[in-house]
Amino acid sequence: MPLPPAYAPDESVVAAVARLTAEFGSRPAAIEPLVVACRRDLTGAPPGALPELVERLARQRLLGSDGA
Repeated sequence: MPLPPAYAPDESVVAAVARLTAEFGSRPAAIEPLVVACRRDLTGAPPGALPELVERLARQRLLGSDGA
């Protein structure tokens, strides 16, 4: 599933999808749209903080969806 054009060049999204797919490989179809939504939710955050913030938010949402 390709990233939407607005987020495709966003390295914070690309990197988070790669790392979280490796970590949560049993659900790769759920990871990419979730990461894109997290990036969208973090619009306005400092650009330098985005890689960490996007990945942390996505990981928290993935873990929360497991009931953890």
